[in-house]
Amino acid sequence: MPRPPVGVFVSTRKVKAVTGFEAPVPLLPEILALHGRWRAPRPAVICGDTTLDWRAFTAANHRFAHGLLARGVAPGDRVGVVMCNGLPMVQALFGTLAAGAVSVPINLSVSDAALVAMLVDAGISALVVSPDQQVRLTPLLAQLPDTLQLTLTSGAGDKHWTALEALCAGQAETLPDAVRTLCPDSPLNIIYSSGTTGLPKGILHSHRTRRDWAYDLAIALRYHGATRTLLTIGLYSNISWVAMLCTVLAGGTLVLHERFDPAAFVATAARERITHTAMVPIQFQRVVEQLQAEGGDVSSLQAMMSCGSPLREGLKRDIFAYFPCGIIELYGLTEGIITTLEPEDAEGRWASVGRPLIGTDLRILDEDSRELPHGVAGEIVSRGRISMPGYWRRDDANAEAEYIDAAGLQWLRSGDIGYVDEEGFLYIVDRKKDMILSGGQNVYPQDIEAVLVQHAQVSDVAVIGIPSARWGESPLALVVTTAGATTAEGELLAWANARLGKQQRLAELKFVDDLPRNPNGKILKRELRMQFGE
Repeated sequence: MPRPPVGVFVSTRKVKAVTGFEAPVPLLPEILALHGRWRAPRPAVICGDTTLDWRAFTAANHRFAHGLLARGVAPGDRVGVVMCNGLPMVQALFGTLAAGAVSVPINLSVSDAALVAMLVDAGISALVVSPDQQVRLTPLLAQLPDTLQLTLTSGAGDKHWTALEALCAGQAETLPDAVRTLCPDSPLNIIYSSGTTGLPKGILHSHRTRRDWAYDLAIALRYHGATRTLLTIGLYSNISWVAMLCTVLAGGTLVLHERFDPAAFVATAARERITHTAMVPIQFQRVVEQLQAEGGDVSSLQAMMSCGSPLREGLKRDIFAYFPCGIIELYGLTEGIITTLEPEDAEGRWASVGRPLIGTDLRILDEDSRELPHGVAGEIVSRGRISMPGYWRRDDANAEAEYIDAAGLQWLRSGDIGYVDEEGFLYIVDRKKDMILSGGQNVYPQDIEAVLVQHAQVSDVAVIGIPSARWGESPLALVVTTAGATTAEGELLAWANARLGKQQRLAELKFVDDLPRNPNGKILKRELRMQFGE
């Protein structure tokens, strides 16, 4: 899979119509600028007691964009965003978009080493932080790449950091001219998978794919101009990006929570007449428990999206019982595979994750990449216009993710195992990729295992996901110790968690005599999950 062009510009993106008139093909920065003009008095973003209408929202984004450009950040340059949820983060993300630069939002729970590795890999030219992360990042600035020329904070500026207010002061409130000639295949953002070891893997999306993603999902998820979307997940997450872009594309309103709280969710849904939201299953479980305990008015909800991990049947039924709109389950990767299970199709198909979006195709392949018939499980591959252009600077990962069929068509490998029934509904059987979904975030066991094997008394280790009432899944380490080892389970657990990122920390650690392996020596994690996790 070839790497998409970076920072490529053309003189025009207009297609000549047969009548002689030009048909513009606007990208997201231009679409949002038009909303700022024609939807000016309508609310665009609400956070706490602050509301920005569309005129104020786009003006703030444009001031930020002009500030970046004036300080030497060019279209196509990468801008690291390490911030907690709030209006400043919204401004940073959409201001970077308006400048034609590439936002690189980072999960705050990763370790310092992983954070630095991601920012270095991206080759950032600018870095934007919230005050809490300003304290964290200041000692790490010397480890960041030489390309970094601008460090910004939404807090108070100092010798290391320029305040956002200072950057934006006196800047124009119009969309920068440079963005109007932006190539559709230029990158829009990079979202990194979490990890502590190895080379980080950045998932890149272009202006074209993000716009098309927003159009296609806005239809599938029933977004419209009167949408009021409640965001409870960190804005670094692709789940949040899906909900944000669908909402702003439609000209709706974003309602932002700094952190998830089930009681606050129910209260906000009633007060703000929320119509849409996107969360992971464990969040929906907490909201259902809140409604069971305290009640609440959620009648305004028109469409809710669940993603990150499959919804169990019991939880689906509970959601349908408490929310008149039901729920739309979405199966997808940040890379781009998408199916949706409509509320109208859920009855009798509780285990399904639905059918592909319009314009997306799926196949099920065996280990030799041969297509399998209905009802037979294999690896899920897909192709469609919302698939990523590729991984950032990772030709090896692109090659691994690519499947070329007999006709020469390119497909994206999911790494997941599933089957399609006679009606075209997809069912997920297992995860080919060894990944734990904890609190809606990807946790990679190999990263945790790489830390544990550094201990002198660890001979072998396997990390699996186990059910968690709070997180959905949590990591469990199964450890084979060296002969004569004296370290206790609790001691090794504390040692490992002190070296892991917040999201990766082990819930449990158990000593075992050995680990099951196949004839080729691969650990049989499915057997371990059956024994310890289910």
